Formats: sequence, structure tokens, C-alpha cells
Amino acid sequence: MTNVYSFDGIVVFGLLFICTCAYFKKVPRLNSWLLSEKKGVWGVFYKAAVIGTRLHIPVALSCFFMAFYVMFLK
Repeated sequence: MTNVYSFDGIVVFGLLFICTCAYFKKVPRLNSWLLSEKKGVWGVFYKAAVIGTRLHIPVALSCFFMAFYVMFLK
């Protein structure tokens, strides 16, 4: 199990957050409800969704390598 307070736990949390927000951007009802604000605290969801959709290949590769690290090396 990954500890949130370690560096690899923060990386796992960030990757999961970016992937979840990118998925929310593809669902129309969730997109209009959660990603409508582009500034402020709710803008973090929008910015994570933009990162997930524009950089989908590096995010997917980093998810794969982080899963390999957590499952086999840690």
C-alpha cells in the first residue's frame, strides 16, 4: 500500500487525480457540473483535465511506470 505522505504516494495521487479529471471532461454531465469554473479552487479540476487531455501519452506512460514501481519494486 502506498503512503500518501511519501513522494511516490504524492505522485500516485497526482496521476490518479489527473486521469480522473480527464475522464470527467469526456462525460458531458460531469463536464458541465465540475469543470465549468476555470479559476479559483474549482479551477484545479479544470487544469488537471486539460493536462490529462493534452498530455495523454506522457500521463499514460507515467501511470504505467508508477504501477510497475508500486507493484514490483516497492
